[in-house]
Amino acid sequence: MNSFTEQLLGIVSSFKGTFHGAYNLRENGTCAGRKSSANVVISDLEDKSGISIRVKPGTKNETVYIPACVTESGLRDSVTNLFYIGENADVTIIAGCGVHADGHETTAHSGTHRFFIEKNAHVEYIEKHVGTGDADSKEINTKTEFSLAENASVTMESEQIRGVNRANRVTSATLADHAVYLVHERLLTDGSDSLDTAFEVILNGEDSKADIVSRSVARGHSSQRYSSRIVGNSRCTGHSECDAILAENGSVDATPCLSAKNTDAALIHEAAIGKIAGEQITKLCTFGLTGKEAEEKIIEGFLK
Repeated sequence: MNSFTEQLLGIVSSFKGTFHGAYNLRENGTCAGRKSSANVVISDLEDKSGISIRVKPGTKNETVYIPACVTESGLRDSVTNLFYIGENADVTIIAGCGVHADGHETTAHSGTHRFFIEKNAHVEYIEKHVGTGDADSKEINTKTEFSLAENASVTMESEQIRGVNRANRVTSATLADHAVYLVHERLLTDGSDSLDTAFEVILNGEDSKADIVSRSVARGHSSQRYSSRIVGNSRCTGHSECDAILAENGSVDATPCLSAKNTDAALIHEAAIGKIAGEQITKLCTFGLTGKEAEEKIIEGFLK
């Protein structure tokens, strides 16, 4: 791998020279390294660019790394990854993406991830997106789909903190009986960045549950658009929360939507958009911080 890829991997997947567990490294549109394990089999898709990841039933305490990096300016990479998680499995999947570009051409990665999660299985899904380099046309677009069988669960940690100029993030989930879907999203845009993030959750199963929490900061002249739709088709609980901070001339549009189609569906949404309170800045400045340092501390704490 080249030095830019190695730097990006350190950011998006905590890479320190090697991966401990099954992995597939995608670099500039091709496989740059792969390793399966006794319980996780990774193979190429036959009909399109991408891989399948099959986790055997009963697998415990395994981590699978599937980072993708684009460091060739002007390259538009596109990939589809399919995940088959067996019954009673418990696995962590780290799927970071990094784009580095210094030229004037658009450099982009687009990824589609589809999860088929069987009964009683749990997936911790971690994705970090980052852009580096001087170019102002770095894009990362993702489409992530989860299908959760009875009593399955997903915990999703999603982060896009810097350097991505254009992003379109679409996430959907369909839940069966007693399935649980939990999301914590953290986003930061700056300059003239543009970001769209959308969630749709279909609660088909009895006593299924979804909880989506998105926190974002829009700085500079950047713009963000957030939307969520939770559909309750049974006795279920659903919650969507969008909290955003505006700094300088940033803008945020938030559109939460609920659709209850069962009298026992309990659905809630919250949305709050505001600026950093002046008294917070003043208080931190009394401890010796500059105004800029105080703002950075507040944003850092907000995005934790």
